[in-house]
Amino acid sequence: MTTDKLRRAVLVVALLNLAYFFVEFIAALAIGSASLAADSADFLEDTAINLLVFFAVAWPAHRRRVAGSVLAGLILIPTVAAIVMVVTKILNPVPPSPEGLTGVALGALAVNLICAVILLKLRDQGSSLAKGAWLAARNDALANVLIIVAGLLTFVWPTAWFDIVVGAIIAAINLSAAKEVWEESREEHASVEEAFEDMGEC
Repeated sequence: MTTDKLRRAVLVVALLNLAYFFVEFIAALAIGSASLAADSADFLEDTAINLLVFFAVAWPAHRRRVAGSVLAGLILIPTVAAIVMVVTKILNPVPPSPEGLTGVALGALAVNLICAVILLKLRDQGSSLAKGAWLAARNDALANVLIIVAGLLTFVWPTAWFDIVVGAIIAAINLSAAKEVWEESREEHASVEEAFEDMGEC
């Protein structure tokens, strides 16, 4: 029953993330925002993560630990996107629309909070997989708060640097999440090997 609940939850979260990816990516291109572009990559990455959990949660332990390692790699995708966008923005530091930046980030925050609440009670039920899905939603909500702050500051000081700094911070947040999920999947790997060794000794 717990597995069924987890699979339903991550499927709903995946669809929510996919829908808002298109919204945020189009908005990022329209107003020229590095932080929104990086965050839209987060939504696409979260879609992939939650679909991975949907299919992998019913797999045996040795496949789950491999899936957990893949998940950690997926979290690095928006990090690379953020770095590219930050560099591009530094080379062409045109401030994005503060209204667009703040408004789109508020919508993204609402979506990520919904996803985080859905996954909150289930984050420990699928080991590194469920934990990774919840971490992604939590980190994205934190990133959205930073983007909203950047948008509000851009109202007062029309500069691209708030957008650039937030894009760099989003990259750092995702590096931390990837590290956590990788370590969790390695622990699973060690526990499975230990179980096999114990069986061999018997």
